Amino acid sequence: MSATERESFLADLHVGVFSIPREGSAPLTAPIWYDYEPGGELWVITGADSQKGRLLKVGTPVTMVAQTESAPYRYVSVEGEVTSLRDADKENDLRPMARRYLGEQMGDQYADNTAGGGGMRVAIKPTRWLSVDYSKL
Repeated sequence: MSATERESFLADLHVGVFSIPREGSAPLTAPIWYDYEPGGELWVITGADSQKGRLLKVGTPVTMVAQTESAPYRYVSVEGEVTSLRDADKENDLRPMARRYLGEQMGDQYADNTAGGGGMRVAIKPTRWLSVDYSKL
């Protein structure tokens, strides 16, 4: 994929597969909701006390993959480093993320039923991209 194509693909709606290194073990890898605007940072929300949250620090290298589920297959894998961690704001972070994945009504229900502020917002600066669009092969 070209740079424009891969950034556009990543900005589309996909469930990401997020990997975080762990000392003495295989990376922690889990599905995750994410958001991305071309040219910007990728960001996710996770619980500060979750396994992911405990492993993430500013500077932590991470990888995330987004893919299509049907042929012709396409995927984008992005590597980067965590650039910031902060409490997720329910109205500015959690609700828009929930609406992105669940639609307005169910997203609002999800956000309204989430206890506390909604977790930790993790921003990642993409530094390396891998992508394939099998329809081009």
